[in-house]
Amino acid sequence: MITLKEALKLNKEELQTFKEELRTKIQARPELNAYIDVNNIGDGVPIAIKDNIQVKSWSVTSGSNILQGYIAPYNATVIEKMTKAGLSAFGRTNMDEFAMGSTTESSFYGKTQNPHNPEYVPGGSSGGSAAAVGAGLAIAALGSDTGGSIRQPAAFCGIVGMKPTYGRVSRYGLGAYASSLDQIGPMTQNVEDAAILYDIISGSDDKDSTNAKMDDKVCEKLNADRKLTIAVLPKYIENASADVQNAYAKAIEALKNAGHTIVEKEMMDAKFDISAYYITATAEATTNLARYDGVRYGNRVDGKNLQDTFIQTRSNGFGDEVKRRIMLGNFVLSSGYYEAYYVKAQKTRHIIKDNYDKIFKDVDLILSPIAPGTAPKFGELKNPIDMYLSDIYSISVNLAGLPALSLPISKGANDMPVGLQLIAKAYDEQTLFDGSMSLEKAINYKGN
Repeated sequence: MITLKEALKLNKEELQTFKEELRTKIQARPELNAYIDVNNIGDGVPIAIKDNIQVKSWSVTSGSNILQGYIAPYNATVIEKMTKAGLSAFGRTNMDEFAMGSTTESSFYGKTQNPHNPEYVPGGSSGGSAAAVGAGLAIAALGSDTGGSIRQPAAFCGIVGMKPTYGRVSRYGLGAYASSLDQIGPMTQNVEDAAILYDIISGSDDKDSTNAKMDDKVCEKLNADRKLTIAVLPKYIENASADVQNAYAKAIEALKNAGHTIVEKEMMDAKFDISAYYITATAEATTNLARYDGVRYGNRVDGKNLQDTFIQTRSNGFGDEVKRRIMLGNFVLSSGYYEAYYVKAQKTRHIIKDNYDKIFKDVDLILSPIAPGTAPKFGELKNPIDMYLSDIYSISVNLAGLPALSLPISKGANDMPVGLQLIAKAYDEQTLFDGSMSLEKAINYKGN
């Protein structure tokens, strides 16, 4: 598959031919189930779009039954920015329902396979986007990251996934899961492509009240030879698998050889991250999903009266995982438990951010795992608690609003990709991409 950088040099006729060939390749791999459908908007370079990002006149369903029949009436800001830059939305990719999941198994459209081995999950919730890029069925894709939903599937599928600083990319037109955590980001074949796509979709937007109103670009100043101070976390990774620990050691050695300074730091126990994240995310999800009532959006199941219509619509429209998170969110927001759970979670979130700030006083980047191991097989995370615990290394980045980038490092004992992430200070995407390019160059990962 050609890179995004190369594709941007193609003329209109070459792009048209390429899109026809790409569509044929996608149709030849229906079992992968990376795409829900393949439509094309515009004449530009084709970019796959996660099914929770609005593209005008497309069916956009967030992987849910309750939104069947909904047609997007407008473009998300990222789609508008892409179109102006010579890119075109090309196909919507599969995802966990309303971005709630780590395996893409909760989708209304069925599971997506990992392109490296069909017995393994591609990760989630942006599993369709990751699988499409990993299988060579997309030049690049957009995903959304609430607690690792770009970085974790990128790691499982052996590609690059980048979560921007909260507010750097407009959320206008993104189907909301947890509004204080969600960010749209690029999923690409290499770090430079991620920087190119990030530059295109980031920047000011008056339609998003949380937007940072910053328009600086990183591509023109990319420098893989820049020497940085990078923190490593020996105690933090003690519970990770041997595959992850071996990849971590390999990355540290590669960074040292590239001339970077390595220092050891400590992170607070990740069990606090899990607690704060799932209380915060489910509370916000409960509020955001209240609008899906059978009156204003999507599918409706008519009941005996208005209340019964609400109940029947939501009971039939939402999947088990979404229902579970709605119930948990309502519980932590209820009058008897709000102080005991939700308020404490926000205090803990502040402590997590302070922990990062303390480390970043001495370093430029932090090297961290993304998941405790390589991609699990389908069915291995049937217990919801096991699925939640699999997010242990990714969610603190969202709680603190920081930028992070996942890139492939090695293959595990089961021949599945192992990815790690670099984390930077808020709004310091330049350093994040510089360090990531340096690590990518030093590792020289070969996916096949």
